[in-house]
Amino acid sequence: MGEERIVKLWKEKGLKEPTEVQKRAYPVIRSGKNVLIIAPTGSGKTEAALLPVLAEMLEGGAEPVTLLYITPLRALNRDLLGRVKWWGEKLGFRVDVRHGDTTRYARSRQAKEPPHILITTPESLQAILPAEKMGKHLENVRFVIVDEIHELAAEKRGYQLSVALERLRKKTGREFQRIGISATVGSPKTVAEFLAGKGRDVEVIDVSTEKEYRIKVFYPTAEEGGNGLGLPPEVYARVKKLKEIVDSHKQVITFVNTRNMAEQLSLYFSALHDRTDVHHSSLSRDVRLSVEKTFKEGEVKHLIATSSMELGIDVGEVDAVVQYGSPRQVSRLIQRVGRSGHRWDLPSIGYIIALDPLDFVEAAVIAKLATKRWLEPVQQEEKPYDVLAHQIAGVLMDWGEISVEELYGIVTGAQPFKTLTMEELWAVIKQLEGERYLRVKGDVVTRSRDTWRYYYSNL
Repeated sequence: MGEERIVKLWKEKGLKEPTEVQKRAYPVIRSGKNVLIIAPTGSGKTEAALLPVLAEMLEGGAEPVTLLYITPLRALNRDLLGRVKWWGEKLGFRVDVRHGDTTRYARSRQAKEPPHILITTPESLQAILPAEKMGKHLENVRFVIVDEIHELAAEKRGYQLSVALERLRKKTGREFQRIGISATVGSPKTVAEFLAGKGRDVEVIDVSTEKEYRIKVFYPTAEEGGNGLGLPPEVYARVKKLKEIVDSHKQVITFVNTRNMAEQLSLYFSALHDRTDVHHSSLSRDVRLSVEKTFKEGEVKHLIATSSMELGIDVGEVDAVVQYGSPRQVSRLIQRVGRSGHRWDLPSIGYIIALDPLDFVEAAVIAKLATKRWLEPVQQEEKPYDVLAHQIAGVLMDWGEISVEELYGIVTGAQPFKTLTMEELWAVIKQLEGERYLRVKGDVVTRSRDTWRYYYSNL
């Protein structure tokens, strides 16, 4: 029944043959297994993860909140909301978003009338887990999708999320199905274990090798002609090359490594080209949304951006990506170049404009490694005590008090803390007790007056 309704909506949306990742993921997710999907941009990863879950919700029932959809960025939340809402509401499911920009009114509404599908960030999940009403609704969670999980697997906010999922497991009183969506990574096994936690099986579906990348590296030599524009010869040469690339494509994103460089290059490039805009995280929310909208609709041909545009925000038909200066990492280059050719069956076109001879050598090596599919392994920090301390406070916010033995079981269920010893846990507990962030009564830890402040000031 559920599958028939999904197929009907698939046709209504005008979609054709499912992509390879969609074909492979559907039966595995329907079987109830934990799954890590690794696929390039434009391969239909979102639908590959979402549609089998919706089919399960149709056939197995859905009490709000049934599906928790976690992404690393608020911008991704906003972008996903419309796409997920189309499917969800057509099937009778309420869909909503929860992040730092969510109004007080919307939060109150969610507590009274929770959605079946909640799209949120790791930080907002941390905020609502201990909440009286929303925390109660989270007891119904049966599915968790973590989008762009490669962005979280080697970051402290990701380590926090891994423990938060173990806290959610205690709250639900049962295992929920975990589905991760990732770009190409150098350590699929590490990311899969991060998703599943200790002692849980996970199946990896990797179709990333089917994507073709074509990358060229340039080092423009100093060139006269920019004096009238106020540009030094070496800058003029680079900007001129950038203009040649932009003019030869329909729509281009140029990535830079810093916000200052984004603003500086935008100023330089505007001397030669007027259909250019800039996007980075320091811009106000309204400005970012406006830039994303005008670029997606084709009003702006060229966008200069930092990592704020790296992830899966829908930006329309980008057919080339430029990296201004060495990307420093192979994984970063593949992630950025993958924003072009926004279909899995089209090659992704990328260019690197080097800034000096050493930059050129580094960029050339990185480009070669990218085309050979070599990526840096995911480097994780083992047992970060600051994250552990914060999550101990989180557990106390959830339950008020807990035995040290049960607390140990929760935190060591998360992959970053799987080798934590009981002695190490006690050392952190004693430190928190000394700071008055908790109280210890024998083998039980309890919340103190300062637990709330410590927890919420460190989300």
